[in-house]
Amino acid sequence: MTEEGKITVFLLDDHEVVRRGVRELLSMEPDIEVVGEAGTAAEALVRVAATAPDVAVLDIRLPDGSGVEVCREIRSQNENIACLMLTSFSDDEALFDAIMAGASGYVLKAIRGDELLGAVRDVAAGRSLLDPVATARVLERLRDGGRPRDDERLANLTEQERRILDLIGEGLTNRAIGERLHLAEKTIKNYVSSLLAKLNMQRRSQAAAYVARLQAEREHHL
Repeated sequence: MTEEGKITVFLLDDHEVVRRGVRELLSMEPDIEVVGEAGTAAEALVRVAATAPDVAVLDIRLPDGSGVEVCREIRSQNENIACLMLTSFSDDEALFDAIMAGASGYVLKAIRGDELLGAVRDVAAGRSLLDPVATARVLERLRDGGRPRDDERLANLTEQERRILDLIGEGLTNRAIGERLHLAEKTIKNYVSSLLAKLNMQRRSQAAAYVARLQAEREHHL
């Protein structure tokens, strides 16, 4: 918040017209101040670090990456910044990735202006805006996708790899995992490569989704 108690907001969207529209909408409010904007993921990471806003409004689909990755990076650097994901699509996969990345909310671009303002104020106040119906749908899909071979795949992992897999599931970066386990970041990177190979996965986001599915299945059977 600024000295006047305003909610500070950063905008990331690769469409200038969308950015301008959202900026004008937010700037008209006496309790909100737009402190920066960007059109690419790389630009956003530099500028968000410099402006340290209360809320980052992030487009999910970007020309040089994903707003979900930007969210994950922002949250790993500064947990005080709330991320509100903005997208044109009602996409279960993107929603799930956003949850895993630590996003506070997820809204469609078709949202009305007053609803977007409410969403910004809610996440700034520390509330989660993730649609419970959509979230339940994602967890249901994860449960339905359970495979008998999950236990076999986990059995191939060492105890340390299992520990690191759980921390990936919590959304921690390699650096944060290294600090938690008192190991070098490069060592963690090697562990992650090994466990991904054993699980037949290419990306850590797949591993994070896998952990969440296992947790959802356990809760379902309790």
